[in-house]
Amino acid sequence: MTDPITWQKSSFSGADDNQSCVELAGVDGEIKMRESDDPDIVVTTSRQKLAAFILGVKAGEFDHLI
Repeated sequence: MTDPITWQKSSFSGADDNQSCVELAGVDGEIKMRESDDPDIVVTTSRQKLAAFILGVKAGEFDHLI
C-alpha cells in the first residue's frame, strides 16, 4: 500500500477550498504538480527544475503571461 500524497497550495490561492489553483507535492525526491480543478492530470519534475522555474518567476520572466 502506498502512502497518500499530501498536496499543498499557495496561501495566495485564498481560504476557499473551491478556488482553482496549482498544487504541489514532494514524492520520492520528485515534485508533482496538478491543477486543483483537474486533479487527474499530474506533471512530475525534479526539485532542481522547479527551483530554476521559481527563480524565473521571481525575476519576472513570465510576467507577460499574466
